[in-house]
Amino acid sequence: MHNCSIFCCKLNKPMNIIFDCDNTFDVPGCDVDDGLTLLYLLGSAEARLLGITTCYGNSDLATVGQTTGRMLRDLGREDIPYYQGCAQAGEKSSAAVDFLVQTARRHAGDISVLATGSLTNLWAAGRQDAAFLNNINEVVLMGGITQPLLIKGKRLDELNFSCDPAATLEVLAKAPRLAIATGNNCLSAFISYAEHQSRLNASASPLARYIERKTEYWFRHMRGWGVDGAYVWDIVAAAYLLRKDLFLPARIPITPDKDSLTQGMLLGGGPMINADLPQILDSGAFAGHIYQTMLAAAVNIN
Repeated sequence: MHNCSIFCCKLNKPMNIIFDCDNTFDVPGCDVDDGLTLLYLLGSAEARLLGITTCYGNSDLATVGQTTGRMLRDLGREDIPYYQGCAQAGEKSSAAVDFLVQTARRHAGDISVLATGSLTNLWAAGRQDAAFLNNINEVVLMGGITQPLLIKGKRLDELNFSCDPAATLEVLAKAPRLAIATGNNCLSAFISYAEHQSRLNASASPLARYIERKTEYWFRHMRGWGVDGAYVWDIVAAAYLLRKDLFLPARIPITPDKDSLTQGMLLGGGPMINADLPQILDSGAFAGHIYQTMLAAAVNIN
């Protein structure tokens, strides 16, 4: 009985996570999905967020850092540390890189990295410490495509993996346990504006009002694309990390090379890499889960 209790405690232990992101929540013209992903992590009983490392992608590094700091203050969660990352492709040092390396060493084999922007920080951490990626239990990324990404017949550029193709290729090739929420597979993570409003209006929480207020601009932006809703791309990667039961298993070989990754394309002329490319099992159940989890976030709205 004693041994079983220890085992059960280990099974229920929250997952140590570093969130590497290009958060532009409430920045005009920029996506809200990183910010919603932060709320999802804060609401998940399965997650222990050790820190946030900022990267460029949705916007420049300064904007991402300012946005992340402001959001943590808004939420009353200044206890969560965040570190500024590399500002451009090929840059090798930053506070974020130091944090990634040191934290991965401290929690070797018991830490996961969720990365939803450019991969320069992860690449630079691997250059600083050759054991970095081996210290990570699981690397889950949002980015990349396996075919052209179309929304309402309009082609959407891939803006994560293509930011630093050389860094992306090295991370993909060296990460021992790798999952990628591709742009194509994230298309099913679509939330209509009506559903968004309905789920938020069902809650009396100040957090629901905060989300409603801070995301309204993005739904207006999407209407300019002829889309009455939004894609919550980054939450797909976070949900896969924490709740694999919501996804179809999909271990698929990819063959990226540096040229293909300039477009974010995972199928190129490079050596085969085995990666999980998860697909959402049930879009309705997924949507219900993410709103329930976000609205459970332990925050104190300022």
